[in-house]
Order: sequence, then structure tokens, then C-alpha cells
Amino acid sequence: MTADALPTRLHSFADDALGEHDAVALADLVRSGERSARELADAAVARANRVEELAAVAYPSYHKPLLPAARDGRLYGVPTFVKDNADIAGMPTNQGTAAFLAKPAKEHGPYSRQFLSAGMTVLGKSSLPEFGFNATTEPPFARPTLNPWHTSHSVGASSGGAAALVASGVVPIAHGNDGGGSIRIPAACTGLVGLKPSRGRHVDTALTRAMPVNIISEGVLTRTVRDTAAYTAAVEQYWHNPKLPPIGLVEGPPTKPMRIALVLESISGPVPQGPIRAAVEQIATTLAAHGHRVEPVAMPFDDTLEVAFLRYWGLLAAMVASTGKLADRTFDTSRLDDLTLGLRRYYLRSALSTPKTLYRLRAAAATYETTFAPYDAALLPTLGHETPELGYLSPTVPFDELLDRLRTYVAFTPINNITGTPSISIPAGLTPAGLPIGVQLAGTVGTERTLLELAYLIEAEHPFPHLNH
Repeated sequence: MTADALPTRLHSFADDALGEHDAVALADLVRSGERSARELADAAVARANRVEELAAVAYPSYHKPLLPAARDGRLYGVPTFVKDNADIAGMPTNQGTAAFLAKPAKEHGPYSRQFLSAGMTVLGKSSLPEFGFNATTEPPFARPTLNPWHTSHSVGASSGGAAALVASGVVPIAHGNDGGGSIRIPAACTGLVGLKPSRGRHVDTALTRAMPVNIISEGVLTRTVRDTAAYTAAVEQYWHNPKLPPIGLVEGPPTKPMRIALVLESISGPVPQGPIRAAVEQIATTLAAHGHRVEPVAMPFDDTLEVAFLRYWGLLAAMVASTGKLADRTFDTSRLDDLTLGLRRYYLRSALSTPKTLYRLRAAAATYETTFAPYDAALLPTLGHETPELGYLSPTVPFDELLDRLRTYVAFTPINNITGTPSISIPAGLTPAGLPIGVQLAGTVGTERTLLELAYLIEAEHPFPHLNH
């Protein structure tokens, strides 16, 4: 089937072992003996093959899936995929780039071991843009990953393959990570739940430990709040940071009134009238109807923080370009995509201001805390505008034009990466074109439990859209 012949929507839901179940329900079926882990894996592989046109799988390991080592994981037997920037023994980690060809990893990465402790079966690696830098999954050297809700539109990024696989029904849960919105952006594009945890909530990788400012959080994309909650509880049993309050298993909405900050402006100005603003205001009305106090709050940052983040983004690209050969002798800088190379140039123009850049990023946490500490959570959009068509954010777009587009689109998500605070994107309806809309609930460090409770409330009052309904 050619790209031109693809249906507007594309999903793999079927009357098979997976059905329409979420991960918690599937784990219960395996635990009771009604289904086996192998049956679920086989069904997921069949589904993946049916929607191969989505181009969501970077490396299939269908012939040799990674089966869970023990049966005591909370999500034992549930099939999943790991994003192609995390090491899984026996599978290559190619980082979404054509600059090198990775060999199979010799061992699991530090966070991968925590992820695997939940007991899931890994069927392969999911696609991402080069080194996770872009907000769409459109590599110039391969087919773009398509949005199953509307195959001519972006699926988001950088956990784009994970989002496509979960939204289309191949698996109910998939690994993602978030360095500027990379879990929450694709979640918003595809009608999924995506939690970016607090800094330090999970086992860090060697890369994140070496970063001047650690902006990366690990997590999952799911179709239900309870799957995200169950996964969060499962991996907390593997390791819990004693500096953060434990989350535990969150099973429902909050039982006490909360104070919610309503943020309807980004660094660049107010959210315009339209579907996204209407969705946020509708959720605010729902929260107020349940006794929660919702108060408008101004964005506490100006464009100096945006510039600092862009320069840091460029610093990371420069690090990749300059150290690639240290990691792999076959690394060819000339094969990096134009966004990575453009970000490197952008950084080098202002490299002397790096100390000031790092200072501004680190100082943002105190400003955030001062503004939002009086509140239990903040409610705001996930994205600056509706999900664009394929090509709008392609790395082949001239760099300055692409950077301006990204600044407008990714207007809200980086703040929580910079400040190390948690945020969850949840579905909040559809645009007139039939594309999902995401809204964010954000908190101060360590408040993931509150965010999950509020997400449960919103899910109950506004059932999330599904492709097969």
C-alpha cells in the first residue's frame, strides 16, 4: 500500500488475545491463566504487521522477543516496545540517525533494567527522530512515522513510534523519554496519557548523569490513566529515590479539594481562541464543578528562558556531533540531519554565553517553585497549536524557519524539563479535523501522585477518545 492510498485512520484493534484491554487488564488475564504471555506477544506481532505502514518500529525482534525473567512484575506478560535510544541487550540502539549503524547492545542500560522490572515482554524498538531533537518523527533517510488518527499528520516526537504503536492498538503501553516534551507531545498528538516524572524519580543513565542540566525523564505512553499509575508503582518497587516522596499505586481521583493554577499563556503570549484553549477551559470547568478551586495564573517566565533552552538544545547537538566517533568509530557527522547540524551552528554562535545559559536554566526552578508552590497543580495546554501535517516540522525545512515553528508548537512542555518538575498530558477531546487534543497537569517536584489523581478525575468525566470507537 502506498502512502497516498493509506486510510485517514489506521488501527490494528481486533478480536484477538489483546482485544481492547489495557495493560492492567491483560496482566490480570495472564495472572489468572486465561491468557499467556506468548499469546499476547503473538497477537501484538500480528497487529504490528497489519499497521506496518505507520513506520513505528525501528527494530523488530519478533523472532526473539525479550521475555520477562520473573513472573512477579505488576505488568507481567504485557507486550511492549522500548524507544530506540535505550539499550536492550541483543538489540541495536540507533538513536534515530543515519550517522552510524549500531551493533546489538551487550547489556541492558540502567533505566532499561528498571523498566523491565515491571515484567513486560519487549518485542523490539520504536522509532524516534535523530537523537530525539525534533518534535516530529520524520527522518530524512526513511519513511516518516504516521499518526494513526490521521495518517497525513505528524505523530509528534520524540517518542513518536511509541505513541503510534499504543494509539493504533499494537500494544497497550510503550517506553518513552522526555527531554523537552518527548513523552507529552506525542501523547497529545495521539490521544494518549503521558507522564513526565520529577527529576530523579527513576534510575538515571550515564548520559543524563553527565549532562550539565539533566532535562531527561523516563516513562511510558498508555491509553488509560490506570496503566500509567500501575507502571509508576511497578518501577518504584525496583528503586525509589529517598529524596522524593513515594508515589505508591494511585487508583482513583482525589478525595479532597485542591487549588489549581490555570495557565492560558505561553512565554510568547496568550493562547488564542480555538480548540486548544476551549479544551483547557472545559477541563477547568470540570475541575471547578468537583469542588476544586481554579485560579488564573500568569506565566512566570519570559523569552530569556526560551533562548536559554534553545542554546542548551544546541549544546546537546554540538556534543553529539563532536563526540559521536568516541562512541562509534563509524560515526559520520556529514550524515546528521539538518536540524542537528543547524542546532550545533546555533549553539556555536553563542558558545561564550554557556555559563549564563546554564545559570538561567538552573535559576528557573526557584521561580517555578515561588509561582506554583501555593497550588496543588497547574492546568495548561500541552501544545501551542493543533497537530501539523507531515512536512511542517521536517528536518528538511530551512533551519531558521523550522526553529520558529518549533518555538510556537513546543511552547509549554520544556518548562517542566528545565525545572525538573512533573507533568502529565491527558486527552481532552478532538479538533474539528478529528485529531486529538492534549492538556497538561503540572506540579512541583514530587507531586506525581496528585497529578495522577486529577488525571483519573478527568478521564472519568471526559472519557478518552479511541481510534476503534
